[in-house]
Amino acid sequence: MVTVDEILNSQRSHGVATILALGTATPSNCINQADYPDNYLRVTNYEHMTNLKQKFKRMCEKSMIKKRYIHLTEEFLKENPNMCTYMAPSLDVRQDITVVEVPKLGKEAADKAIKEWGQPKSKITHLVFYTSCSVDMPGADYQLTKLLGLRPSVKRLMMYQQGCYAGGTVLRVAKDLAENNKGARVLVACSEITAVCFRGPSDANLSSLLGEALFGDGAASMIIGADPDTSMERPIFQLVSAAQTILPDSEGAVQGHLREAGLMVQLLKMLPAVVSENIEKSLVEAMAPIGISDWNSIFWIVHPGGSAILDKVEAKLGLEKEKLKATRQVLSEYGNMWSTSVLFVMDEMRKKSMREGRATTGEGLEWGVLFGFGPGVTVETVVWHNVPVGGDGDY
Repeated sequence: MVTVDEILNSQRSHGVATILALGTATPSNCINQADYPDNYLRVTNYEHMTNLKQKFKRMCEKSMIKKRYIHLTEEFLKENPNMCTYMAPSLDVRQDITVVEVPKLGKEAADKAIKEWGQPKSKITHLVFYTSCSVDMPGADYQLTKLLGLRPSVKRLMMYQQGCYAGGTVLRVAKDLAENNKGARVLVACSEITAVCFRGPSDANLSSLLGEALFGDGAASMIIGADPDTSMERPIFQLVSAAQTILPDSEGAVQGHLREAGLMVQLLKMLPAVVSENIEKSLVEAMAPIGISDWNSIFWIVHPGGSAILDKVEAKLGLEKEKLKATRQVLSEYGNMWSTSVLFVMDEMRKKSMREGRATTGEGLEWGVLFGFGPGVTVETVVWHNVPVGGDGDY
Protein backbone atom coordinates (compact mmCIF):
# COMPACT_ATOMS: atom_id res chain seq x y z
CA MET A 1 0.00 0.00 0.00
CA VAL A 2 1.14 3.55 -0.76
CA THR A 3 1.40 5.73 2.36
CA VAL A 4 -0.02 9.23 2.73
CA ASP A 5 3.52 10.58 3.11
CA GLU A 6 4.52 9.01 -0.19
CA ILE A 7 1.50 10.55 -1.91
CA LEU A 8 2.28 13.96 -0.47
CA ASN A 9 5.96 13.77 -1.42
CA SER A 10 5.03 12.88 -4.99
CA GLN A 11 2.83 15.99 -5.16
CA ARG A 12 5.52 18.45 -4.05
CA SER A 13 8.26 20.20 -5.97
CA HIS A 14 11.88 19.64 -5.00
CA GLY A 15 13.27 23.11 -5.73
CA VAL A 16 12.64 26.64 -4.51
CA ALA A 17 10.02 28.94 -6.04
CA THR A 18 11.55 31.04 -8.79
CA ILE A 19 10.36 34.02 -10.80
CA LEU A 20 10.47 32.99 -14.45
CA ALA A 21 9.02 36.09 -16.13
CA LEU A 22 7.76 39.57 -15.28
CA GLY A 23 5.60 42.13 -17.08
CA THR A 24 4.22 45.58 -16.20
CA ALA A 25 1.57 47.91 -17.63
CA THR A 26 0.10 51.37 -17.02
CA PRO A 27 -2.88 53.30 -18.40
CA SER A 28 -2.14 55.50 -21.40
CA ASN A 29 -3.13 58.71 -19.56
CA CYS A 30 0.07 60.27 -18.15
CA ILE A 31 0.07 63.31 -15.86
CA ASN A 32 2.95 65.67 -15.20
CA GLN A 33 3.33 66.20 -11.45
CA ALA A 34 4.32 69.86 -11.86
CA ASP A 35 1.03 70.58 -13.64
CA TYR A 36 -1.16 68.42 -11.46
CA PRO A 37 -2.06 70.90 -8.66
CA ASP A 38 -3.59 73.34 -11.16
CA ASN A 39 -5.40 70.56 -13.04
CA TYR A 40 -6.67 68.90 -9.85
CA LEU A 41 -8.05 72.07 -8.29
CA ARG A 42 -9.62 73.14 -11.57
CA VAL A 43 -11.52 69.89 -12.09
CA THR A 44 -12.65 69.83 -8.42
CA ASN A 45 -13.74 73.52 -8.53
CA TYR A 46 -11.28 74.66 -5.85
CA GLU A 47 -9.24 77.07 -7.98
CA HIS A 48 -10.33 79.99 -5.81
CA MET A 49 -8.65 78.48 -2.72
CA THR A 50 -5.20 80.02 -3.22
CA ASN A 51 -3.84 78.92 0.18
CA LEU A 52 -4.95 75.36 -0.50
CA LYS A 53 -3.32 75.47 -3.93
CA GLN A 54 0.01 76.53 -2.44
CA LYS A 55 -0.09 73.76 0.17
CA PHE A 56 -0.93 71.15 -2.45
CA LYS A 57 1.83 72.39 -4.74
CA ARG A 58 4.34 71.97 -1.91
CA MET A 59 3.07 68.41 -1.31
CA CYS A 60 3.54 67.57 -4.99
CA GLU A 61 7.01 69.12 -5.07
CA LYS A 62 8.16 67.25 -1.94
CA SER A 63 6.82 63.95 -3.31
CA MET A 64 9.86 63.58 -5.62
CA ILE A 65 7.45 62.35 -8.30
CA LYS A 66 7.89 63.60 -11.88
CA LYS A 67 4.92 61.87 -13.48
CA ARG A 68 2.18 59.31 -12.86
CA TYR A 69 -0.21 57.26 -14.96
CA ILE A 70 -3.89 57.57 -14.01
CA HIS A 71 -6.92 56.09 -15.75
CA LEU A 72 -9.15 59.04 -14.86
CA THR A 73 -9.21 61.88 -17.37
CA GLU A 74 -10.39 65.44 -16.83
CA GLU A 75 -13.21 64.88 -19.34
CA PHE A 76 -14.51 61.88 -17.41
CA LEU A 77 -14.38 63.73 -14.09
CA LYS A 78 -16.34 66.64 -15.52
CA GLU A 79 -19.06 64.17 -16.52
CA ASN A 80 -19.08 62.64 -13.02
CA PRO A 81 -18.93 65.58 -10.58
CA ASN A 82 -19.71 63.45 -7.52
CA MET A 83 -16.24 61.94 -7.80
CA CYS A 84 -14.81 65.44 -7.42
CA THR A 85 -16.69 66.26 -4.21
CA TYR A 86 -15.11 65.15 -0.95
CA MET A 87 -17.87 62.99 0.58
CA ALA A 88 -20.45 62.76 -2.22
CA PRO A 89 -21.87 59.24 -2.82
CA SER A 90 -20.04 57.89 -5.87
CA LEU A 91 -19.24 54.23 -5.23
CA ASP A 92 -21.35 52.99 -8.14
CA VAL A 93 -19.41 55.11 -10.64
CA ARG A 94 -16.09 53.99 -9.17
CA GLN A 95 -17.14 50.34 -9.28
CA ASP A 96 -18.22 50.69 -12.90
CA ILE A 97 -14.68 51.81 -13.73
CA THR A 98 -12.64 49.41 -11.65
CA VAL A 99 -14.63 46.22 -12.29
CA VAL A 100 -13.79 46.59 -15.99
CA GLU A 101 -10.39 48.29 -15.94
CA VAL A 102 -8.65 46.32 -13.16
CA PRO A 103 -8.68 42.95 -15.01
CA LYS A 104 -8.12 44.72 -18.33
CA LEU A 105 -4.91 46.38 -17.11
CA GLY A 106 -3.93 43.11 -15.43
CA LYS A 107 -4.20 41.38 -18.81
CA GLU A 108 -1.78 43.86 -20.39
CA ALA A 109 0.85 43.02 -17.77
CA ALA A 110 0.09 39.28 -17.91
CA ASP A 111 0.43 39.21 -21.70
CA LYS A 112 3.95 40.65 -21.37
CA ALA A 113 4.93 38.15 -18.66
CA ILE A 114 3.59 35.19 -20.67
CA LYS A 115 5.39 36.37 -23.81
CA GLU A 116 8.66 36.67 -21.90
CA TRP A 117 8.13 33.22 -20.35
CA GLY A 118 7.73 31.79 -23.85
CA GLN A 119 5.60 28.81 -22.86
CA PRO A 120 2.00 27.90 -23.80
CA LYS A 121 -0.70 29.39 -21.56
CA SER A 122 -2.03 25.86 -21.09
CA LYS A 123 0.93 25.23 -18.76
CA ILE A 124 -0.39 27.78 -16.24
CA THR A 125 -1.83 25.79 -13.34
CA HIS A 126 -2.67 28.51 -10.79
CA LEU A 127 -3.74 32.16 -10.87
CA VAL A 128 -3.32 34.58 -7.96
CA PHE A 129 -4.94 37.99 -8.52
CA TYR A 130 -4.75 40.95 -6.14
CA THR A 131 -6.38 44.39 -6.19
CA SER A 132 -7.29 47.05 -3.63
CA CYS A 133 -9.65 48.74 -6.03
CA SER A 134 -12.78 46.71 -6.74
CA VAL A 135 -14.93 43.97 -5.25
CA ASP A 136 -17.17 41.97 -7.55
CA MET A 137 -18.46 38.43 -8.16
CA PRO A 138 -17.19 36.70 -10.17
CA GLY A 139 -13.98 38.56 -9.45
CA ALA A 140 -11.10 39.93 -11.46
CA ASP A 141 -9.43 36.49 -11.33
CA TYR A 142 -12.38 35.04 -13.26
CA GLN A 143 -12.36 37.95 -15.70
CA LEU A 144 -8.61 37.59 -16.32
CA THR A 145 -9.00 33.86 -16.91
CA LYS A 146 -11.54 34.66 -19.63
CA LEU A 147 -9.54 37.55 -21.11
CA LEU A 148 -6.38 35.46 -21.39
CA GLY A 149 -8.11 32.27 -22.51
CA LEU A 150 -6.66 30.20 -19.66
CA ARG A 151 -7.89 26.67 -19.02
CA PRO A 152 -11.23 26.62 -17.13
CA SER A 153 -9.64 24.30 -14.57
CA VAL A 154 -6.89 26.76 -13.58
CA LYS A 155 -6.85 27.03 -9.78
CA ARG A 156 -7.71 30.64 -8.90
CA LEU A 157 -7.24 32.75 -5.78
CA MET A 158 -8.70 36.27 -5.57
CA MET A 159 -7.30 38.63 -2.92
CA TYR A 160 -8.70 42.04 -1.95
CA GLN A 161 -8.20 45.06 0.28
CA GLN A 162 -4.73 44.63 1.76
CA GLY A 163 -3.10 47.71 0.30
CA CYS A 164 0.52 48.41 -0.51
CA TYR A 165 2.08 45.42 1.27
CA ALA A 166 0.16 42.96 -0.93
CA GLY A 167 2.94 42.99 -3.53
CA GLY A 168 4.86 40.90 -0.98
CA THR A 169 1.82 38.86 0.02
CA VAL A 170 1.22 37.52 -3.50
CA LEU A 171 4.85 36.39 -3.63
CA ARG A 172 4.51 34.55 -0.31
CA VAL A 173 1.32 32.81 -1.48
CA ALA A 174 2.77 31.96 -4.90
CA LYS A 175 5.87 30.51 -3.24
CA ASP A 176 3.71 28.10 -1.21
CA LEU A 177 1.69 27.10 -4.27
CA ALA A 178 4.73 26.54 -6.49
CA GLU A 179 6.70 24.53 -3.93
CA ASN A 180 3.79 22.34 -2.79
CA ASN A 181 2.39 21.49 -6.23
CA LYS A 182 4.76 19.59 -8.51
CA GLY A 183 5.02 21.18 -11.94
CA ALA A 184 2.94 24.21 -10.93
CA ARG A 185 3.29 27.41 -12.91
CA VAL A 186 1.61 30.23 -11.01
CA LEU A 187 0.47 33.35 -12.85
CA VAL A 188 0.46 36.27 -10.39
CA ALA A 189 -1.25 39.56 -11.25
CA CYS A 190 -1.60 42.78 -9.23
CA SER A 191 -3.67 45.58 -10.75
CA GLU A 192 -4.52 48.93 -9.19
CA ILE A 193 -6.82 51.63 -10.61
CA THR A 194 -6.93 54.36 -7.97
CA ALA A 195 -10.16 55.87 -9.28
CA VAL A 196 -11.63 54.21 -6.21
CA CYS A 197 -10.09 56.87 -3.96
CA PHE A 198 -9.88 60.03 -6.10
CA ARG A 199 -11.91 62.92 -4.67
CA GLY A 200 -11.92 66.65 -4.16
CA PRO A 201 -10.20 68.29 -1.17
CA SER A 202 -11.66 68.74 2.29
CA ASP A 203 -11.45 72.11 4.02
CA ALA A 204 -11.30 70.34 7.38
CA ASN A 205 -8.98 67.46 6.44
CA LEU A 206 -5.99 68.56 4.41
CA SER A 207 -4.25 65.21 5.02
CA SER A 208 -6.63 63.75 2.44
CA LEU A 209 -4.60 65.58 -0.20
CA LEU A 210 -1.55 63.41 0.44
CA GLY A 211 -2.96 60.47 -1.49
CA GLU A 212 -3.90 62.76 -4.37
CA ALA A 213 -0.23 63.79 -4.59
CA LEU A 214 1.15 60.23 -4.40
CA PHE A 215 -1.05 57.57 -5.97
CA GLY A 216 -0.81 56.23 -9.50
CA ASP A 217 -2.24 53.32 -11.47
CA GLY A 218 -0.39 50.24 -12.69
CA ALA A 219 -0.39 46.47 -13.05
CA ALA A 220 2.34 43.86 -12.78
CA SER A 221 2.36 40.15 -13.49
CA MET A 222 4.78 37.25 -12.94
CA ILE A 223 5.15 33.58 -13.75
CA ILE A 224 6.44 31.67 -10.71
CA GLY A 225 7.40 28.01 -10.52
CA ALA A 226 9.82 25.62 -8.81
CA ASP A 227 12.24 23.28 -10.60
CA PRO A 228 12.53 25.46 -13.73
CA ASP A 229 13.47 23.80 -16.98
CA THR A 230 16.43 25.96 -17.98
CA SER A 231 16.34 24.63 -21.54
CA MET A 232 13.07 26.53 -22.01
CA GLU A 233 12.71 28.86 -18.99
CA ARG A 234 14.94 31.70 -17.81
CA PRO A 235 15.01 32.02 -13.99
CA ILE A 236 15.30 35.55 -12.59
CA PHE A 237 15.09 35.42 -8.77
CA GLN A 238 14.61 32.59 -6.26
CA LEU A 239 12.16 33.24 -3.38
CA VAL A 240 14.11 31.82 -0.45
CA SER A 241 11.84 32.90 2.43
CA ALA A 242 8.81 35.08 3.08
CA ALA A 243 7.38 36.49 6.31
CA GLN A 244 4.67 38.87 7.48
CA THR A 245 4.42 40.89 10.68
CA ILE A 246 2.46 43.75 12.26
CA LEU A 247 4.67 46.57 13.49
CA PRO A 248 4.29 47.57 17.17
CA ASP A 249 2.53 50.84 18.06
CA SER A 250 1.48 51.36 14.44
CA GLU A 251 -2.30 51.07 14.60
CA GLY A 252 -4.00 53.78 12.56
CA ALA A 253 -0.87 54.91 10.69
CA VAL A 254 -2.30 53.58 7.41
CA GLN A 255 -6.00 52.85 6.98
CA GLY A 256 -8.51 52.45 4.18
CA HIS A 257 -12.29 52.33 4.63
CA LEU A 258 -14.74 51.61 1.81
CA ARG A 259 -17.74 53.96 1.97
CA GLU A 260 -20.40 55.31 -0.36
CA ALA A 261 -17.91 58.04 -1.25
CA GLY A 262 -15.33 55.43 -2.30
CA LEU A 263 -12.20 54.20 -0.56
CA MET A 264 -11.19 56.64 2.17
CA VAL A 265 -7.42 56.32 2.66
CA GLN A 266 -5.70 57.76 5.75
CA LEU A 267 -1.93 58.24 5.95
CA LEU A 268 -0.55 59.68 9.20
CA LYS A 269 2.70 61.63 9.61
CA MET A 270 3.96 58.94 12.01
CA LEU A 271 4.31 56.38 9.17
CA PRO A 272 7.95 57.12 8.13
CA ALA A 273 9.12 56.88 11.75
CA VAL A 274 7.14 53.68 12.42
CA VAL A 275 8.58 51.91 9.38
CA SER A 276 12.18 53.06 9.84
CA GLU A 277 12.29 52.29 13.57
CA ASN A 278 11.11 48.70 13.05
CA ILE A 279 12.59 47.65 9.74
CA GLU A 280 15.91 46.39 11.11
CA LYS A 281 14.24 43.79 13.36
CA SER A 282 12.51 42.24 10.35
CA LEU A 283 15.76 42.43 8.41
CA VAL A 284 17.76 40.66 11.13
CA GLU A 285 15.17 37.88 11.42
CA ALA A 286 15.14 37.37 7.65
CA MET A 287 18.90 37.42 7.10
CA ALA A 288 20.17 35.68 10.26
CA PRO A 289 19.78 32.16 8.79
CA ILE A 290 22.00 33.21 5.86
CA GLY A 291 24.58 34.90 8.08
CA ILE A 292 24.26 38.36 6.55
CA SER A 293 24.46 41.49 8.71
CA ASP A 294 25.95 43.99 6.24
CA TRP A 295 22.91 45.68 4.75
CA ASN A 296 24.96 47.21 1.94
CA SER A 297 26.05 43.76 0.73
CA ILE A 298 22.56 42.90 -0.56
CA PHE A 299 20.23 44.35 -3.19
CA TRP A 300 17.02 46.12 -2.14
CA ILE A 301 13.47 46.07 -3.50
CA VAL A 302 11.44 48.44 -1.30
CA HIS A 303 7.89 49.71 -1.69
CA PRO A 304 8.11 53.37 -2.81
CA GLY A 305 5.52 54.56 -0.30
CA GLY A 306 6.95 58.08 -0.20
CA SER A 307 10.26 59.94 -0.19
CA ALA A 308 10.15 60.63 3.57
CA ILE A 309 9.90 56.89 4.32
CA LEU A 310 12.81 56.08 2.01
CA ASP A 311 14.97 58.82 3.55
CA LYS A 312 14.38 57.54 7.08
CA VAL A 313 14.96 53.88 6.16
CA GLU A 314 18.18 54.83 4.37
CA ALA A 315 19.42 56.80 7.38
CA LYS A 316 18.38 54.20 9.97
CA LEU A 317 20.18 51.33 8.22
CA GLY A 318 23.15 53.34 6.96
CA LEU A 319 22.40 52.40 3.36
CA GLU A 320 24.48 53.71 0.49
CA LYS A 321 22.51 56.01 -1.83
CA GLU A 322 22.72 53.47 -4.67
CA LYS A 323 20.77 50.86 -2.66
CA LEU A 324 17.35 52.49 -3.04
CA LYS A 325 18.00 53.90 -6.50
CA ALA A 326 15.56 51.53 -8.25
CA THR A 327 12.86 52.32 -5.69
CA ARG A 328 13.35 56.08 -6.06
CA GLN A 329 13.30 55.73 -9.84
CA VAL A 330 9.90 53.99 -9.75
CA LEU A 331 8.54 56.59 -7.32
CA SER A 332 9.71 59.36 -9.66
CA GLU A 333 8.31 57.83 -12.85
CA TYR A 334 5.09 56.22 -11.57
CA GLY A 335 4.26 57.40 -8.03
CA ASN A 336 2.92 55.02 -5.39
CA MET A 337 0.98 52.29 -7.23
CA TRP A 338 0.08 50.33 -4.09
CA SER A 339 0.63 46.57 -4.42
CA THR A 340 2.22 46.76 -7.88
CA SER A 341 5.00 49.16 -6.85
CA VAL A 342 7.53 46.63 -5.52
CA LEU A 343 7.10 44.54 -8.67
CA PHE A 344 7.87 47.61 -10.79
CA VAL A 345 10.98 48.14 -8.64
CA MET A 346 12.03 44.54 -9.30
CA ASP A 347 11.57 45.09 -13.02
CA GLU A 348 13.51 48.38 -12.91
CA MET A 349 16.40 46.67 -11.09
CA ARG A 350 16.73 43.86 -13.60
CA LYS A 351 16.50 46.28 -16.56
CA LYS A 352 19.23 48.43 -15.01
CA SER A 353 21.41 45.36 -14.49
CA MET A 354 20.91 44.38 -18.14
CA ARG A 355 21.78 47.89 -19.33
CA GLU A 356 24.98 47.74 -17.29
CA GLY A 357 25.87 44.30 -18.66
CA ARG A 358 25.85 42.60 -15.25
CA ALA A 359 25.85 38.80 -15.04
CA THR A 360 22.88 38.85 -12.65
CA THR A 361 19.66 40.83 -12.41
CA GLY A 362 20.18 41.98 -8.80
CA GLU A 363 22.99 44.53 -9.21
CA GLY A 364 25.54 41.72 -9.44
CA LEU A 365 24.84 40.63 -5.83
CA GLU A 366 23.88 37.16 -4.66
CA TRP A 367 21.30 38.01 -1.98
CA GLY A 368 18.53 40.58 -1.73
CA VAL A 369 15.45 41.60 0.22
CA LEU A 370 12.00 42.92 -0.61
CA PHE A 371 9.98 45.05 1.81
CA GLY A 372 6.31 45.83 1.30
CA PHE A 373 4.38 47.79 3.94
CA GLY A 374 0.83 49.02 4.24
CA PRO A 375 -2.32 49.10 6.39
CA GLY A 376 -1.87 47.79 9.89
CA VAL A 377 1.06 48.70 9.68
CA THR A 378 1.79 45.30 8.12
CA VAL A 379 5.18 44.44 6.62
CA GLU A 380 5.99 41.67 4.15
CA THR A 381 9.64 40.59 3.94
CA VAL A 382 10.90 38.41 1.10
CA VAL A 383 14.48 37.12 0.85
CA TRP A 384 15.81 36.70 -2.68
CA HIS A 385 18.62 34.62 -4.10
CA ASN A 386 19.86 35.91 -7.42
CA VAL A 387 20.07 33.61 -10.42
CA PRO A 388 23.00 34.31 -12.75
CA VAL A 389 22.18 34.64 -16.44
CA GLY A 390 22.05 31.10 -17.81
CA GLY A 391 21.15 29.63 -14.41
CA ASP A 392 24.66 29.04 -13.09
CA GLY A 393 28.02 30.75 -12.69
CA ASP A 394 29.77 33.09 -10.28
CA TYR A 395 28.37 36.22 -8.66
